[in-house]
Formats: sequence, structure tokens, C-alpha cells
Amino acid sequence: MKKILISLGIILGIILMITGIFVGANNTAINLEEQIKESKSCINIQEKRREDLIYNLVDTVESYNKYEQDTMSKIIEARTKASSGNVEEAEILINAVAEQYPELKSNENYKTLMTELAVTENIIAEHRNNYNIQVKQYNKHIKKFPNSAILNIMGYEKLDNTYLEYKASEDAPKNLFKE
Repeated sequence: MKKILISLGIILGIILMITGIFVGANNTAINLEEQIKESKSCINIQEKRREDLIYNLVDTVESYNKYEQDTMSKIIEARTKASSGNVEEAEILINAVAEQYPELKSNENYKTLMTELAVTENIIAEHRNNYNIQVKQYNKHIKKFPNSAILNIMGYEKLDNTYLEYKASEDAPKNLFKE
């Protein structure tokens, strides 16, 4: 009777160990798959952020450029009137422009735009790099023994080795100022 109980205990222990190995390999594969999905989602979020942000910044810069261009036109008009002898009217016009537009700073808007572009592209590059790392970890897990045998039985496959490259996507903003 003791031999039967010992044999059953050993068999049960082996079954539990094999089940533990299967469950552990499966759970790790599931976690890695979820990390890959999250990494890909982060890339999509940042690309959407880039699209929204860049177009809004470009609109702001263009609006401010128009504002400054109008201001400069008024100043040139005032100078023209002053040079034609109508100094009082020119002075009134220049003062009105100066009161309306105390600071002209489209160059600051351009600097902000360029900074935001650089930061956004760096964030996207970091997320793409993270995605590549996640795919590599998943593929390593799938290839290792005994995981390869276990996960192959469970239907897991190695992901395509073509990792995301850092190149401008087809929907990347182009010709922002329509020049």
C-alpha cells in the first residue's frame, strides 16, 4: 500500500510540475504579448499626439505670422505717410499699432514649434525602441527550451523579426507651411 501511495505521490508531483511549467510558460507568454500590444498602442498614441499637436502649432504660427505681417504693413504705411509729409497721421497710426501690438515674437513661436517637433519625434522613437525590445523578449521566451516545445503545442508562434523601423510614417505631417 505504501508503494502505491508513494507512486501516486510521485506521479502527482510530476503532473503538478509539468502543469506548473505549462502554466508558467503560458502566463509569461501572455504577459509579453500584452506588453507588445501596449507598446504598439503607445506608438499610435504618440503619432496621434504628433498629428494633433503639429497641426495646431502650425496654425498658431501661421496666425501669428499673419498678425505680424499686418502689423508690419501698418508700420510701413505709417512710414510712407510720414515720408510724404503727413507726420501727425503717421504718428497716430504708429502709436495705435504700438498699443495694439506691444510685442512681436513669431520667432519664439517658431522656436516652440521646432522644440515640440523634436520632443515629439524623440518620444515616438523611444516608444518604437521599446516595442522592438518587447518583441525581442517575446521571441526569446518562445524560442527557449522547454518553452519552445510547450508553447508550440499551445499554438504560440514567434513574431515577425522585422521590428519597427524609425522612418517617417506615411501620415507624418509634410509641407506644414504650404510653401
